[in-house]
Amino acid sequence: MNLRALCLSTFLASTVLMGMEGRMAAVAATDASDPVQEKVKSSAANVPPAGTAANGRNTAAENTPDAAPAQHEDIVVTAARQNRMYVSSGGDLGALGKKKGLDVPFNIRSYNSSLILNQQSQTLGDVLLNDPTVRTTMGYGNYAQLFQIRGFTLYGDDVAIDGLYGVTPRQLVSPQLYDSVQVLNGASAFLNGAAPGGSAVGGNVNLIPKRAAATDITRITGDYTSSGQGGGAFDISRRFGKDHAFGFRFNAAGMDGETAIRGERRDDVALGAAFDWHNDDTRIDMNMNYQKQQVFGGRSAIIVSSLSDSMPAPRATAPSENWGQRWAYTDLSYLFGTLNIEHDFGSHITAYGKFGAQGGNEMGNYATTTLTNSRTGAGTVGAMADAYNVMNEATQAGIHAHVTTGPIRHEINAGGSAIWEESDAAYSMSLTSQAGNIYHPTQFTPQETYSGGSLNSPGRVAWNKLYSLFLSDTMTFWHDRIALTGGFRYQDILSDSFAYGTGKLSTHYDAAAFSPVIGLVIHPVKHAALYFNRIQGLSAGETVGATYVNAGQVFAPYQSTQYEVGAKYDIGRFAAGVAFFQTSMPQGMTEAYGNTGQEIYTQDGRQRNRGMELTFNGEILRGLRFNGGLTLIDAKQMQTAGGAYDGKTVIGVPNYTINGNLEYDVPFVKGLTLIGRVISTGKQQFNSMNTTHLPAWSRFDLGARYTFLAAKKPLTARFEVDNIGNQRYWASVYQSDLVMGDPETFKFSISADL
Repeated sequence: MNLRALCLSTFLASTVLMGMEGRMAAVAATDASDPVQEKVKSSAANVPPAGTAANGRNTAAENTPDAAPAQHEDIVVTAARQNRMYVSSGGDLGALGKKKGLDVPFNIRSYNSSLILNQQSQTLGDVLLNDPTVRTTMGYGNYAQLFQIRGFTLYGDDVAIDGLYGVTPRQLVSPQLYDSVQVLNGASAFLNGAAPGGSAVGGNVNLIPKRAAATDITRITGDYTSSGQGGGAFDISRRFGKDHAFGFRFNAAGMDGETAIRGERRDDVALGAAFDWHNDDTRIDMNMNYQKQQVFGGRSAIIVSSLSDSMPAPRATAPSENWGQRWAYTDLSYLFGTLNIEHDFGSHITAYGKFGAQGGNEMGNYATTTLTNSRTGAGTVGAMADAYNVMNEATQAGIHAHVTTGPIRHEINAGGSAIWEESDAAYSMSLTSQAGNIYHPTQFTPQETYSGGSLNSPGRVAWNKLYSLFLSDTMTFWHDRIALTGGFRYQDILSDSFAYGTGKLSTHYDAAAFSPVIGLVIHPVKHAALYFNRIQGLSAGETVGATYVNAGQVFAPYQSTQYEVGAKYDIGRFAAGVAFFQTSMPQGMTEAYGNTGQEIYTQDGRQRNRGMELTFNGEILRGLRFNGGLTLIDAKQMQTAGGAYDGKTVIGVPNYTINGNLEYDVPFVKGLTLIGRVISTGKQQFNSMNTTHLPAWSRFDLGARYTFLAAKKPLTARFEVDNIGNQRYWASVYQSDLVMGDPETFKFSISADL
């Protein structure tokens, strides 16, 4: 444990002891200026309590000894309620705007900021551990998080903020800046346009920044994570001006120290400022953010693509084992923000515009392990330094119009979007690899002599532009029980790549496609819905490399097609849903070109994923809340070269995923909540021939939080243990990159609402 973490943990322990002493002395009268107490009072301002006469005088309990404890108990109960895990159905659906989940033919959920705070989430992947339809993995060589939804990959490049692509930090995301994390299951080319990274086929993630709340917030948090990370956060929110028209919110969070993985150290800082203003017709909000994430001596994924089909999957190492190199690091800095404007032209038309931008600087020196013998753990370790800078801009504008024609109500959505991305990069790598072993790691000094460009001054390597136009009409009839949506988006993708060092244009790509959508929602009863959709995903086609006979050929954009049917039930405090889906996507493949001895590259391959999703969230019984569900996936390779892999399961797609989160408010201890979570993942195929697989794994997390009073202010203490029992398991084998599961980790935090 480093000195900073030791000092912080000592401070937190002292704070808890002070808080317990404050609660024991809670019989004193509460200060009337207490903002939490004022909120409790105002909520019942117009309801005279029992025993109150018409003149307002309390005739039963005025100045009784029990009055102060009752007030304190109300404060504790209110503060504990604000800390509850909350998952809502619905969110931002891009072209269709913000919608309730029950009213749309798509599966969308939102995870709120209190869940992020309670779990001490340091990355977006930590938040998505709660979703039964999402699994987190890692990319090639570095520490970037990737997400798998419905068996398809979502790159960090394709995570959106306020519905805009290209604005989010690419590799790691600090979730402390966001009010909610929204997960949309399924293709979304019509809703959000083509993702610039070419993913988001099985679903996407949208981040909603924190903005000024209806009531003032002043919250200070300190936290500690084993084996030696200490940090904290500050959150302030204010509304002011006539009718509270102006709002301001500021967030700062950071953590520094050694993780539970041996020899790995992580530092991160996140700063966010949000401003908003509104009147009866117009709403404007802007947020500006800074994020810096650093990883030193990190444990990366293992490349296993060189293993033959006869080799088994390696046995899992100790959960805290680190085969990385001490000199390996990544340093990620981003400055980014968004601006949103909405204006109502009467009660039938709303016009809106969004703009976002991001500037990012990434530096790193990466050690990548390639496994050559899965039985002994032997392999090779390569070294590569990399510099990567991005400058992205994104915009979207449109209208929502409501009109009525006879018995049918129409909601017409029309608009367009554009994304501009420029990337500058350089690298330096070692031409020879060092011998290594994941079970007996050794250290070496990298000799990176082969380079492309200058690490001190990276040159342009890519320039992309994506623009689109969309139009849809949602027709509602039969007393709003049936809603039929039809529409399309025209998308153009332009991409240029340039040679490292020289900046010479190497490839040019310019192609367009139409992405239609049709969706149907039927409400047989008030709180239930049946739905259907047919929607497409869209990714840029490939430019064939020089080693193939058709070198230089530019393929049209990949268009995946999804069919989905499902049902939903939502009564506010509890929601449930079930969905059945099929998504089919073209795949690149190589085939022999006649008898010439050469190969031709085509897009004739196909991946077909079928599955079922079952989700629940809300209050099951009074004081008992649940979030989680089950996903079943059958991901098959189709139309492979020579039929060699036809019908085989796609590498790294689990046949099932299960999540369950429980919260229980202990009735006989006010402010105490017990927490439990299970994450279970089915077997994953290890190679294309399916001769071996990763075994299914399950992980259990336990915790508790306790809200109490200190100096008449509510404090919340949290304790959690992730991966109870230190289970060892391989978490995923994404595209032949093998990722280890996290070790047992202890978390403690305390927040004070001032």
